[in-house]
Amino acid sequence: MAKTAIFATRQNESCPECGAKLVIRCGRHGPFLGCSHYPECQHIRPLKAQADGHIVKVLEGQSCPKCQAMLALRQGRYGMFIGCCNYPECDHTELIDKPDETSITCPQCRQGKLLRRKSRYGKVFHSCDRYPGCQFALNFKPVAGECAYCHYPLLMEKRTAKGLILCCANKLCGKPVATTE
Repeated sequence: MAKTAIFATRQNESCPECGAKLVIRCGRHGPFLGCSHYPECQHIRPLKAQADGHIVKVLEGQSCPKCQAMLALRQGRYGMFIGCCNYPECDHTELIDKPDETSITCPQCRQGKLLRRKSRYGKVFHSCDRYPGCQFALNFKPVAGECAYCHYPLLMEKRTAKGLILCCANKLCGKPVATTE
């Protein structure tokens, strides 16, 4: 059972089940109202309306590729996203911030293109668009070119105290190829 913190007592509201005061508590999904006589009385109520999939704005002129219904800007548990208005019959969703595609071919699978993405912590990285089939990822900016030492088909741009350095993207090689300033 998750621990909850009690913030304050709501003086004007009482529990509909036992008549005790309701208090604001904080759980893993945010604040909620709960009975002060917990665990004897387990009455709880959300403090605000559930925002999971709440429609913020219908996007005019854009239709769902699955069912041809209208798409809507929605507020979910993890932020804003684009989803079908026919939810739950149609579960089509799209990201608002789509990853930027580069013109560089993936050196591992040689079929996909490298995409500029952000991790859940906000760090920028580049990975193959065929994920999970290809799990190539690079933490530095990729540059089209070939390593002079091992002939790996991709270079990466590293920033050091000396300036920008082009290095081999192969983990086994990693030698600097050129210095750019």
